[in-house]
Amino acid sequence: MPSDAQPDTAAPRIRWWSTSPAPRLARGILLAALSCYLGITAINIISVRPTTPAMVTGLVTLAAVFVLQLVHCRPGAARAPLWSRAATLGIQCLLTFLPLAYFGIMWGAMAGFLGGSLLLLLPPRVGWPLYGLTGLSLLIPGLLQKMSVIDLLYMCQTTLLTGLVTYGLTRLTALVEEVYAARAEIARMAANSERLRLARDLHDLLGYSLSVIVLKSELLQRLIRVQHELADQEVEEVLTISRQALADVRRVAHGYRDMSLTSEMSLARSVLDAAEVETELVLDPAVEEIDTRSRTVLATVLREGVTNLLRHSKATRCGITVVIDQDTARLTLLNDGVVVDYHDPSPDSGNGLANLRQRLAEVGGRLITEGDNEATKDSAGWFRLVAEVPVAANAPQETAASNEAREKIPELG
Repeated sequence: MPSDAQPDTAAPRIRWWSTSPAPRLARGILLAALSCYLGITAINIISVRPTTPAMVTGLVTLAAVFVLQLVHCRPGAARAPLWSRAATLGIQCLLTFLPLAYFGIMWGAMAGFLGGSLLLLLPPRVGWPLYGLTGLSLLIPGLLQKMSVIDLLYMCQTTLLTGLVTYGLTRLTALVEEVYAARAEIARMAANSERLRLARDLHDLLGYSLSVIVLKSELLQRLIRVQHELADQEVEEVLTISRQALADVRRVAHGYRDMSLTSEMSLARSVLDAAEVETELVLDPAVEEIDTRSRTVLATVLREGVTNLLRHSKATRCGITVVIDQDTARLTLLNDGVVVDYHDPSPDSGNGLANLRQRLAEVGGRLITEGDNEATKDSAGWFRLVAEVPVAANAPQETAASNEAREKIPELG
């Protein structure tokens, strides 16, 4: 990758050979192109029928140039120390121009490799002029060998073209790997953006109300023993503010109610397609018969499942199905990626698996994952997440804590 002298500390670490499909394909194309140029030059050397020592020397030198080119095309090569880049470029110059004096036009592709390396390792203001001089430098051995004008133009043109192909494919491969490496970061940023929106709305709507409630409660603590009438008035104000705060919470949560399962399926396909995950969706036409609360919970499970797939796995294929079996609606999310470095967050840390189980339990449903039942992990290594809800949701179940609070403060009911 071309770079000026300053190292790019913000660039992500990229391995020479990626296990992801798109980066692997890009890297394979680059290696195939370099190998083809290597093969053409080897055939050219053999075709001139040199002496055995000259041919062996030429082929060994050719292999050394190829290894140097791989070093220069590796990710992060442009961020190596200046002395290291200067040393490898100097060696490549010697291995390029010395055999050129003997093999002539047959060695021209290796000068193209040198031009590509100059573009990859040096700042543009230096690399591009040196790249042009590399192409023009081939005029000297051509003139010494009394080549025709056509042969001279051909040698210069093929040399410059080889350098451009090497530089372009290396840059394209690096860009593909950087974009693919950012996939999990994009999913994390989207989830964080939604959490920040919720936190901002809660702060804006409830900050003032809760502050007033605290102040009123402190005042009540002082008045309750000496001025009962004034204390009663303050209690009424606290209750009014509390009811307003409760209404504000419901308005904030409105964005999480009545989620459309059809829309979430469409969004999941769009996100997974952008992440190059082959996706198959099956949606039961009778999905609209599912109770609104149950349908919203399934949509929430789908959103969290897709987010976890992008953030914690290396999936390349995914299947999402929603079917209705008698009185039960079932969402199944399959992927061929192994979940890595994922720990179930606490119930208070966001829409983790614990929160999803709680949401499903509130409507009489259940969540099944690979960890819950060994049968959910098939022999091919596919990961399965299954959420089941009744088509007609049950009434919400109140906890003992909420019942106790209702008994203590009946006015808030």
